[in-house]
Amino acid sequence: MTDRSIAAADPYAETVAPEGGARSTSRRALMAGLGAVALGTAGSLAGAASAQAAPVAMGAKDITRAESVAELAKIRARDGEVAIVAGYRKPGDAGLLVYVGSEDAKVEANGGTVIAGKRDTRWLLQHDGTVDFRVFGITGPETPADDALDAMVNDTRIRRIEGNTDLLFRRRHRFTRSHLEIDFGGHLLTTDGIEANTHDNPFGAVMFFTGVSKDVVVEHALAEAWPELTDAVAVPDASKFPVGSWWAVQCDPVAGGGADERELQRFVQVTQQIDGNHIRIDYLNGWPLEKGRKLSWRQMDPVAGVRISNMRFLGAGPFDGPTDGSFPDSRELTGSHPIAFEYAIHCDVADVHASRTWWPVIMRRWNTHFTTERCSVENPPTVMYGGAGYLTQQIYSLYGRVSDCTSSNARHLNDLTASAYCIVENCHGDGDDQGGNPFTTHGQYEHDLTFIGNSGLMDIANSGAQWGTSAKRITVRDHVCSWFVAGTKISDLTLENVRVIARSTFDPQATMTINADGAQLRGCTAGLLAIGQRSTRSSRPTVIEDCTFALPKDQVLVQTPVTAPVSFVRCTITGIDGAKARGSGPVEFVDCRLSGPATGAPAEFGAAKVTIRGGSVRDVVLSATAVRDQSVTLEGVELGTERTEGALLTRAAGSGVVSWRVNGVTSTVPKGAAHIDIGAGVNHARVTGSQFVGGRLRMAGGFAEPSTLLYSDCVERGVEADLSEPGERVLVADVLTSA
Repeated sequence: MTDRSIAAADPYAETVAPEGGARSTSRRALMAGLGAVALGTAGSLAGAASAQAAPVAMGAKDITRAESVAELAKIRARDGEVAIVAGYRKPGDAGLLVYVGSEDAKVEANGGTVIAGKRDTRWLLQHDGTVDFRVFGITGPETPADDALDAMVNDTRIRRIEGNTDLLFRRRHRFTRSHLEIDFGGHLLTTDGIEANTHDNPFGAVMFFTGVSKDVVVEHALAEAWPELTDAVAVPDASKFPVGSWWAVQCDPVAGGGADERELQRFVQVTQQIDGNHIRIDYLNGWPLEKGRKLSWRQMDPVAGVRISNMRFLGAGPFDGPTDGSFPDSRELTGSHPIAFEYAIHCDVADVHASRTWWPVIMRRWNTHFTTERCSVENPPTVMYGGAGYLTQQIYSLYGRVSDCTSSNARHLNDLTASAYCIVENCHGDGDDQGGNPFTTHGQYEHDLTFIGNSGLMDIANSGAQWGTSAKRITVRDHVCSWFVAGTKISDLTLENVRVIARSTFDPQATMTINADGAQLRGCTAGLLAIGQRSTRSSRPTVIEDCTFALPKDQVLVQTPVTAPVSFVRCTITGIDGAKARGSGPVEFVDCRLSGPATGAPAEFGAAKVTIRGGSVRDVVLSATAVRDQSVTLEGVELGTERTEGALLTRAAGSGVVSWRVNGVTSTVPKGAAHIDIGAGVNHARVTGSQFVGGRLRMAGGFAEPSTLLYSDCVERGVEADLSEPGERVLVADVLTSA
């Protein structure tokens, strides 16, 4: 009687397979096996691909039992046969495993999801799309998990990979797989002894997911201009761009600009073929391109829908080396980092916490529609070596969200390079003293980026002329830091409730710099404010409202290149001691409170038009430089000082003609000081409707021919007045004087 006939005669008997393993139909084994199937494997059993295993017939009684995978490997698999394995090496170390036999030897064995049986047969792991490293016998960092990772990622039946122990990786993996979730369960990943990276390669991560080129390139000159914020673009032949296809598109370098200065580098999808020579893409371009500019399109098959989460990562050593970022630094080859994406859509990262990483923890290039959330980096080996020590960098990326992340003693928490329509929210970087700054953009024509509720140093578009030092429509709200630098070619910068707080160990001056090209500040606080101008792209005014600044001595508030109007509205500016506004563009203070030390040096204004309307000026000498023809207007201002010498309003001996408009001003000074002292150059003054208390008025020496003076409807109380004699060019009328 054969083994099978015995089983049929006595369903509870145990038989020994000729191959040396145990096949069991005992009641206990049968119930255990069917129970496992009922708890989540039945669907996989029935739905397994025919190339891998035939489905098990309902009611099948032939169940094979094994204590370990090694024992299972000693058994010849039969098509459709079910095997219950108690563990990988011993019962329970990988949970209860269910395999189905296949006599198809073409399926490559991998030691986990595919086990080689006797006589060149295969045992195929049954699952519901979720598999963990333990089914490959990986139960800790003692054994490298690289082979297991490769096998699971490249098995398209697996939709979710789980890590239930700490893991060790020693290879840098490159994948093109899409629609996969990898959850490491909060366990630690280490990389001691990892293979060497290549030079300058931030994509040499433990896990690098990338799209695949379709070997289609379209290059052409624009037959017509591509206006800003439009998604329709002219192409030679729209039929070459199928709807739904993905393209890496870039323009030629800016004429006369830096070697890598391009306004357009984005990963986009074609959404419509408008006509034979126009397509629509899923991107409103941020920078206009003129007719004749060259575009290059590379079609890609992107990686999509990958999510990596719940990981602690420790980079590979050694961790000592050059501290100034100098070459060579062998750590760029021996160091490690966990994640990189390129040509990727909807690829997300969450809850990844890394330390001692070399390149960015999460590196992205040519990405779109992604999130990075609740991640952190601390203590990378360097913050000086270019590109190293980041939490996350995004290059040529769109529609991203970075939120709830932190960094400590790192270079950048977040870097947005040549990217657009991204938001960074509730992220916080500390350890600024170590040389990094958490929030940065590269200056490679970024646009429409928003930062909300973050803390840490911010440096926008400041990486160098090679990339253009340009950005547009950057918005920062509710930000706290000890240094804020945005002084390059940044157009339409918007700051709301940005607080720069001095810190003695980093920047005791609490620096804020901006570009007067449509910058608008509301409710901000800083110490040193420096306004420069390096671009003229904006159509909106530069306005600073409801802000407070405490200037250091001799601060250049408005730099020489500024030609755009700058308006301060309801601002408080203290510490005015030798402050300078050198730019030629109009400067206006409306309802502001300006003050300085009583012994401070004059504040020098070189603008073609200076206006102070409303508000107060206390202990500040306002001096027109007369380096050019100037118009100086004070209306409804309250002037006052405790100084006993000098004048509140005066001019230098420059060659420019200064026109003075002083109306409705109230000025109070002690004896020895002057309200107005105009004693040089050519001046045309109209002082009306004002009240002067104490001190002196000096308007004689500066009104020789061809100067003119109208002084009327004023009140002088205890004032020592020295005015030019009335005549054809001087009119003094209706002045009320009292002791």
